[in-house]
Amino acid sequence: MKEIKVPELAESITEGTIAEWLVKKGDQVEKGDPILELETDKVNVEVNADSSGVLAEILKNEGDDVEVGDVIAKVDENGEAGGTQDDSSDEEEQEAPAEEEQPKEEAKESASEDKQEEKQEEQQKSAGQKDSKNDVVATPAARKRARELGIDLSEITAKDPLGRIRPEDVEAKAGSQESKKEEKKEAPKQEKKPKESSEKTEFDKPVERIKMSRRRQTIAKRLVDAQQNSAMLTTFNEVDMTNVMKLRSERKDAFQKKHDVKLGFMSFFTKAAVGALKEFPLINAEIQGNEIVQKKFYDIGMAVSTDEGLVVPVVRDADRLDFAGIEKGIMDMAQKARNKELQLDDLQGGSFTITNGGIFGSMLSTPILNSPQVGILGLHNIEKRAKVMPDDTIQARPMMYIALSYDHRIVDGKEAVQFLRRIKEMIEDPYDLLLEG
Repeated sequence: MKEIKVPELAESITEGTIAEWLVKKGDQVEKGDPILELETDKVNVEVNADSSGVLAEILKNEGDDVEVGDVIAKVDENGEAGGTQDDSSDEEEQEAPAEEEQPKEEAKESASEDKQEEKQEEQQKSAGQKDSKNDVVATPAARKRARELGIDLSEITAKDPLGRIRPEDVEAKAGSQESKKEEKKEAPKQEKKPKESSEKTEFDKPVERIKMSRRRQTIAKRLVDAQQNSAMLTTFNEVDMTNVMKLRSERKDAFQKKHDVKLGFMSFFTKAAVGALKEFPLINAEIQGNEIVQKKFYDIGMAVSTDEGLVVPVVRDADRLDFAGIEKGIMDMAQKARNKELQLDDLQGGSFTITNGGIFGSMLSTPILNSPQVGILGLHNIEKRAKVMPDDTIQARPMMYIALSYDHRIVDGKEAVQFLRRIKEMIEDPYDLLLEG
């Protein structure tokens, strides 16, 4: 039998949940064939068979949590599809009654022999204990006190340089035993605390309990950690989208024909974010211990919503891409996320994140940081609102609220406000973005 173990996945991933077995017990598998899908904190990965043969045993079921190195199945290299497991089990059942037909007399004899051996062992132990007690050097008062307290003198360490046990040594031993007893009594009380916090609330009316997926658990943990481990603050501004919408309307057909991808709003905001990050580099940094690490690259994370939760694939070197390159990168990552084809490299190493709640109709929100990043830009729905123009006229303009959540430990309010203001200026004058490329 060959064991199939959970393989090494990545440095940051040590465990996962079995999402689906792709083969059944008794199926023929070949070395390298995918046999199950493992759900990790970030992506789903396939585990392959290490050897060819018949899947003889499945040790972990769907929904079970497993760690790297755990044995999850066994492969019979000499087995045949369909298995001979039933035959072997029949043989075991046939042999079992034969074993049960052992004569009663032999059983009694073996039992009596066992009892005699136990008695001999007890006698030897008691004799050894007596000898050890007699070998101990102790004052008469110490011996008397030890008998009163029920303490074995051989377990006491004497403070006397000559090794003689005195009454105070016996008292010290008694005190240490009492303290250990108290600790044992308190231990169960301390253990009960986490149980109380995890107790399930019972409801009078019907409810449905659904186990959180590993990814949802990870998302929940990371969001809570981000709020607990950073001084998060959010600042807001609003952007007049008139010129961007006009430019898109003028160029979208030619753009799609030339690059085979639609011209969306995200490329404009990505370009604007990169420009603003270059002017305010602390927002493109992170904290490591007592150091600030300023990143000289611009890998922009794009929050994508999937059925299993939010993922943030990264568009690499966004500062070196043109509008078409950014749009293609965003489209490819979104398709991968929805098709569960993202790799670990697609999700790691971002320096700044953009999330667009506007596609779901969100008017205003305070996005949570994607740790260890110290800045995240939130986009929202475009709505026509009355705006006072420079000539004091009032016009209905397509407006969008934008938000920047930042870590106040290294980013001051002045920088955050100016960063958001700079994005507003570039979006309201998008021709400069196009010229800068």
